[in-house]
Amino acid sequence: MPKLKSAADLEKLRQEIQNKAQGKKVVSVTNGADGRARGSQEVVQALVKEIEKQGLKDKVLVKSTGCHGFCEKEPIVVIFPEEICYVEVKPADVPEIVSATLAQGKIIERLLYQDPNSGKRISKESEIPFYKAQNRVVLGNNRFIDMESIDDYIALGGYSALAKALTKMTPEDVLSQIKESNLKGRGGGGFPAGRKWETTRNAPGKIKYAIVNAHEGEPSAFMDRAILLGNPHSVLEGLIIGAYAIGASQGYIYLRHDSPQTIDVVNKALTQAEHYGLLGKNILGSGFDFNVELHRDIGIFVSGESTALMTSIEGSVPEPRPKYIHTSVSGIHQRPTNLNNVETWANVPLIIGKGVAWFTGIGTEVSKGTKIISLAGNINNTGLVEVPMGVTLRELVYDIGGGIPGKKKLKAVYIGGPLGGCLPESQLNLKVDFDELWEAGAPIGAGSMIVMDETNCMVNFARYFLNFLADESCGKCIPCREGVYQMLKIMNRICQGEGREGDIELLTEISVVVMDASLCALGQTAPNPVLGTIKHFRKEYEAHIEQKRCPTGVCQMLAVVGRG
Repeated sequence: MPKLKSAADLEKLRQEIQNKAQGKKVVSVTNGADGRARGSQEVVQALVKEIEKQGLKDKVLVKSTGCHGFCEKEPIVVIFPEEICYVEVKPADVPEIVSATLAQGKIIERLLYQDPNSGKRISKESEIPFYKAQNRVVLGNNRFIDMESIDDYIALGGYSALAKALTKMTPEDVLSQIKESNLKGRGGGGFPAGRKWETTRNAPGKIKYAIVNAHEGEPSAFMDRAILLGNPHSVLEGLIIGAYAIGASQGYIYLRHDSPQTIDVVNKALTQAEHYGLLGKNILGSGFDFNVELHRDIGIFVSGESTALMTSIEGSVPEPRPKYIHTSVSGIHQRPTNLNNVETWANVPLIIGKGVAWFTGIGTEVSKGTKIISLAGNINNTGLVEVPMGVTLRELVYDIGGGIPGKKKLKAVYIGGPLGGCLPESQLNLKVDFDELWEAGAPIGAGSMIVMDETNCMVNFARYFLNFLADESCGKCIPCREGVYQMLKIMNRICQGEGREGDIELLTEISVVVMDASLCALGQTAPNPVLGTIKHFRKEYEAHIEQKRCPTGVCQMLAVVGRG
């Protein structure tokens, strides 16, 4: 790989890559974690062999891509330029795909997505209802990029935003555009990224750090892994641009240790960027130096908390520490450190490349751009969706998610993972907006959304998350360690038919202490599942406690007690 010494070198390479691929068909296969669990790797291998066997090797490119979003229909095969989309493909389907579609242009009806409402077969991916209502500005390129190819990213315009920033903009110009865009952190807090960058830039000290938080430890959340697997260079480009604006010379990507495929893909992306001279010294001849290391966690949820993460990078046990001084001023080794999550960094090249006006033209007055949401639970279409800020929860559940299976009634949606909150069906007209959902008691968090129907017990659901948080508390501070444990004991009693009068009030009282006195965000938000379900489903708690009855029959001990 030649070293790129200027923006002109980058553009020349882009033209060369595009010319090599010109006139060829592209077969894109979803081959991330979800796809591999369903045999996608075997589909990729079968395609490569069959294409060569049928003499089409020089006319067709096979790309092993990350997640396209519609996880339950993987492996998905999309053929470009026609955009023919086949779902739930098996290795046995490959010979027909090659001989009929690639060689003759014929569509195989049985492999097309079938709309469950109309029964109609849909040939184009973008026309499938699940995708039609989305705006995939961050996830969209996953379809076109082989997860291990920097060339594919460059061919689509990758690193052009970095070249623009380094050669045509000052660090202050970049910082100004991020501030003007009102990009908010997609990791949970929704704090303006520009303000955080500015604090780090203005903090005293020559050595500064920039970090990608890719920990994503909450159940049902897999947005960040989908971006990193499908388009790792978009995150890396955003990180380098941010480091330039901040004045950082060292970066880290903090990943879960139990994601071997993601670790492998990210390591290859770092190596490729270094070989092209997009990392290291004098990037694109600009005089800017920046290096990035990958750091793995030790397998605990609290590792994703900012101070615990930085303690881990320093080589110590990942425990939260008091934030008397923000990490943007005193982070790793007491030096200014900026941390954003994967999705936040992936938005940066889009803002710098397409402009602030483009970005602010998407979303609401308060929340700009798009948000990636993971849809899970009792819903027909599960997977990842990317929607403009401002769409309603109802649109997510019914227009994109396809509604509730078995014609059951929707009971609630739970947003934001273990530290989030629940909303009843009556509040489905709320918008995906940082402030609106926060005020409703269901902060958007990283973007996970669990849909629950009438068969779900809300008391047991809250107990499940509380059990998770009690296990994952680092135990450093008493309010979280003891408070969450005591709350869990009460919840266990209630679900076992041993609830007592006053338990609801006691849970609320302990919650206030835990939220006010805990050291980090885990403890400060741990009571959310309990408080939210008490607020909206208090009658279920009362039935468990007073009548010794679980209205849904989920709590088995109560079913026995109720019959007695």
